[in-house]
Amino acid sequence: MKKLFSLIVCTLATLSLSAQGWPAQYEGVMLQGFYWDSYSQSQWTKLEKQADELSQYFTLVWLPQSGNCGGKSMGYDDLYWFPGHYNSSFGTESELRSLISTFKQKGIGTIADVVINHRRNVSNWVDFPKETYNGVTYQLTSTDICANDDGGKTKTWATQNGYSLSSNNDTGEGWDGMRDLDHKSENVQKSVKAYLKMLLNDLGYVGFRYDMVKGYSGQYTQLYNNDAQPQFSVGECWDGTNTIKNWIEATGRTSAAFDFQFRYTVRNAANNGNWARLAQQNDGNWPLVSANYQSGNYRQYAVTFVENHDTEKRSNAAQDPLKKDTLAANAYLLAMPGTPCIFLTHWIDCKQSIKAMIDVRRFAGIQNTSSYSIVQANNKNYAAFSSEGSKSKLLVVVGDTKLYTPESSWTKVLEGYHFAYYLDQNANTAWVDLVHRRLP
Repeated sequence: MKKLFSLIVCTLATLSLSAQGWPAQYEGVMLQGFYWDSYSQSQWTKLEKQADELSQYFTLVWLPQSGNCGGKSMGYDDLYWFPGHYNSSFGTESELRSLISTFKQKGIGTIADVVINHRRNVSNWVDFPKETYNGVTYQLTSTDICANDDGGKTKTWATQNGYSLSSNNDTGEGWDGMRDLDHKSENVQKSVKAYLKMLLNDLGYVGFRYDMVKGYSGQYTQLYNNDAQPQFSVGECWDGTNTIKNWIEATGRTSAAFDFQFRYTVRNAANNGNWARLAQQNDGNWPLVSANYQSGNYRQYAVTFVENHDTEKRSNAAQDPLKKDTLAANAYLLAMPGTPCIFLTHWIDCKQSIKAMIDVRRFAGIQNTSSYSIVQANNKNYAAFSSEGSKSKLLVVVGDTKLYTPESSWTKVLEGYHFAYYLDQNANTAWVDLVHRRLP
């Protein structure tokens, strides 16, 4: 009996140490606080001055990678991981700390952009910086680089110059340009764990956005999350729905993932002027939050979006950015389950409309795990969806809103170009206040 009791205690202790990935029934909205080359708009001091306004609408703000990269950089060629090297293209370390602290005081959690698939070198192909943090020295070596990095080019250079690489091949997809790290390495794991704990416990971040998670096995995200215990974790798994689902499972559900198929579906509908496509698959893929995919089992782990810093890059036409109907796209995003992530350029360009949309979402109590049903969708440039919130039902109509009139039980509370929001009249009378927020 004593052994059984001990086993139960150990099991409970293990469960308590498992990261949750993303909260269920979460009603928050996230802001991506940068876009590509947003060196001015995303300065730590500039974002901090907006804390009062942002806190009224966002519970989370995702910041660009905040370590020093050795020059002007968006942070994806990461070089330094630990304090003492946090004067970045967005401001100084003290300004970063002040921003995170101010956000916390205002009720905003800050999400760190974590780039651990690859890392930049100091002066040649295989040398990394030596950093000392809390009396411990951390330094990756050439043997922490995957054996097949850059398709074998790194190994060729290393051999010619007297260096050795790891004996392990990459556990995910390769990425040319910087050294892919061997996450089987104890030294890599030691450094990453210390880095992530520093982000949470020293700088004050509440969670992580993991970059390029297809570059290494999801089991290592689970390893790192179980060690660091972030409140929020989301991975950039740029792929089809089944791949994203499998990655979430590989992390032991210790991480959410961006719902890329949601984004593609909205882009296809808006750019083609065919809103019926919101009710269809994208190349055989349903969005994670779709009513047609796995009975919504992954909505808790879906961070939805309609644009980000990569998809909107005008210099890369292959990304096929959202070209029109930004308001309608965001209206749909904010009426649906999942955790919506608003893109900074959309926030800047459409601030008053997005504020009103978030107000309605919050009033209805739409959660990441809410259910919804398709009311009507056809090829007449509109579609209508109904979301079930914790306080009220929210109906969103996008496209030609004049072609659809809901039943009398719905009251229009917000409208704009190619979108309209309705609330169920069974909600308390506070919805009347929202009518006055209606936009032309």
